[in-house]
Amino acid sequence: MKLSARNVIRGKVIEVTKGQTTAHVRLEIANGTIVTASITNEAVDELALKVGQNAYAVVKASDVMIAVDD
Repeated sequence: MKLSARNVIRGKVIEVTKGQTTAHVRLEIANGTIVTASITNEAVDELALKVGQNAYAVVKASDVMIAVDD
Protein backbone atom coordinates (compact mmCIF):
# COMPACT_ATOMS: atom_id res chain seq x y z
CA MET A 1 0.00 0.00 0.00
CA LYS A 2 1.34 3.43 -0.97
CA LEU A 3 -0.45 6.63 0.04
CA SER A 4 0.16 10.34 -0.14
CA ALA A 5 -1.18 10.74 3.39
CA ARG A 6 1.60 10.86 5.97
CA ASN A 7 -0.50 10.06 9.01
CA VAL A 8 -1.03 6.29 8.91
CA ILE A 9 -1.62 4.59 12.25
CA ARG A 10 -1.83 0.82 12.63
CA GLY A 11 -4.42 -0.64 14.96
CA LYS A 12 -6.98 -3.37 15.54
CA VAL A 13 -10.69 -3.19 14.73
CA ILE A 14 -12.61 -3.43 17.99
CA GLU A 15 -16.11 -2.55 16.79
CA VAL A 16 -18.05 -2.09 13.54
CA THR A 17 -21.52 -0.55 13.87
CA LYS A 18 -23.55 -0.20 10.69
CA GLY A 19 -26.30 2.39 10.37
CA GLN A 20 -28.66 3.07 7.46
CA THR A 21 -25.86 4.16 5.10
CA THR A 22 -22.84 4.89 7.28
CA ALA A 23 -20.83 2.70 9.63
CA HIS A 24 -18.71 3.67 12.63
CA VAL A 25 -15.49 1.70 12.83
CA ARG A 26 -13.55 1.82 16.10
CA LEU A 27 -9.85 1.08 15.87
CA GLU A 28 -7.64 0.63 18.95
CA ILE A 29 -4.29 2.19 18.04
CA ALA A 30 -2.66 1.86 21.46
CA ASN A 31 -3.65 0.35 24.78
CA GLY A 32 -6.96 2.12 25.44
CA THR A 33 -6.54 4.73 22.67
CA ILE A 34 -9.40 4.52 20.18
CA VAL A 35 -9.88 6.21 16.81
CA THR A 36 -13.37 6.19 15.30
CA ALA A 37 -13.98 6.56 11.58
CA SER A 38 -17.31 7.09 9.80
CA ILE A 39 -17.28 5.27 6.48
CA THR A 40 -19.96 3.92 4.16
CA ASN A 41 -21.47 0.50 4.73
CA GLU A 42 -20.31 -0.33 1.21
CA ALA A 43 -16.70 0.42 2.23
CA VAL A 44 -17.03 -1.86 5.27
CA ASP A 45 -18.21 -4.66 3.00
CA GLU A 46 -15.54 -4.07 0.33
CA LEU A 47 -12.79 -4.07 2.98
CA ALA A 48 -14.41 -7.07 4.70
CA LEU A 49 -13.85 -5.36 8.06
CA LYS A 50 -14.23 -7.64 11.06
CA VAL A 51 -13.61 -7.24 14.78
CA GLY A 52 -10.09 -8.40 15.66
CA GLN A 53 -8.67 -7.60 12.23
CA ASN A 54 -5.59 -5.40 11.85
CA ALA A 55 -6.27 -2.19 9.93
CA TYR A 56 -4.92 1.32 9.49
CA ALA A 57 -6.34 4.73 10.38
CA VAL A 58 -5.32 7.07 7.56
CA VAL A 59 -5.64 10.75 8.46
CA LYS A 60 -5.57 13.32 5.68
CA ALA A 61 -6.86 16.75 6.63
CA SER A 62 -6.32 20.22 5.27
CA ASP A 63 -6.88 21.80 8.71
CA VAL A 64 -6.27 20.81 12.28
CA MET A 65 -7.82 23.11 14.86
CA ILE A 66 -6.89 23.59 18.53
CA ALA A 67 -9.33 24.87 21.15
CA VAL A 68 -9.12 25.77 24.83
CA ASP A 69 -11.70 26.57 27.46
CA ASP A 70 -12.29 30.24 28.33
